[in-house]
Amino acid sequence: MVSKLIEKIQKTKAPICVGLDPMLGYIPEHVKEKAFAEFGETLEGAAEAIWQFNCAIVDATADLIPAVKPQIAMYEQFGIEGLKAYDRTVKYCQQKGLIVIGDIKRGDIGSTSAAYATGHLGSVKVGNTTCSAFNTEYVTVNPYLGTDGVKPFVDECNASDRGIFVLVKTSNPSSGEFQDRLVDGRPLYELVAEKVVEWGEASMDGDYSNVGAVVGATYPEMSKILRKLMPKTYFLVPGYGAQGGTAEDLKYCFNEDGLGAIVNSSRGIIAAYKKDAYAKFGPEHFADASRQAVIDMIADIGRVL
Repeated sequence: MVSKLIEKIQKTKAPICVGLDPMLGYIPEHVKEKAFAEFGETLEGAAEAIWQFNCAIVDATADLIPAVKPQIAMYEQFGIEGLKAYDRTVKYCQQKGLIVIGDIKRGDIGSTSAAYATGHLGSVKVGNTTCSAFNTEYVTVNPYLGTDGVKPFVDECNASDRGIFVLVKTSNPSSGEFQDRLVDGRPLYELVAEKVVEWGEASMDGDYSNVGAVVGATYPEMSKILRKLMPKTYFLVPGYGAQGGTAEDLKYCFNEDGLGAIVNSSRGIIAAYKKDAYAKFGPEHFADASRQAVIDMIADIGRVL
């Protein structure tokens, strides 16, 4: 799977993905009003607003980017109707030729992780029929339970030509409470990185592994260390833009070949029309603002690669 991701990155010349994390507060009033007029101020109405919002942004940006990353929690908050919108969004993005990174951050005991992997990456037998559920190309995985929790995902990567990104050094301010703790004199995130390399050796796809790593843009010195520890691991890099990460902070995430990382931006793109730099588009043309934000992000990152 990682070879397909790299191919799309090279084709678009855009090592970025758009985070489809549609909080209701990001959605323009005219989109919500239309959805609520049809379905009421209900969970179904909220899900419809999300769906229409996502469609507009995907339509405006799909030709520029290789991938999207919907965060499932933003859909789960609206219950089953929200998950339906998640599923519709995944399928619509795939129809547009985009790779979908399901940001689900799952990780549990072996049998439970196997069920998560089946539901999000693989297929399940229903009687004599084989069915796929969410069927995303990638998911994010929490390694806290160790190999028991990760191996089922790696097995599914191999069985279904899929990929995962394992949390190693995340971009949030409190990540250091655990991730930076010293274990035998070394920070925990380095030990996790070495396990990611080990897990990845069981799922190589060309020069890189299908087992990638989440490495935040907000800690550039740590990403420099992790890049050396994981030369054949693809990085999913959150934290650019709204969380404070800059293009200069990203350069250590990439290898000398210009590959090795894909950078995520969520609200900086999907809510671009709310920013002063794109206010001229207005809420009516929010998707055009998102398109311009993608173009600007590509140029910004291109400066340092």
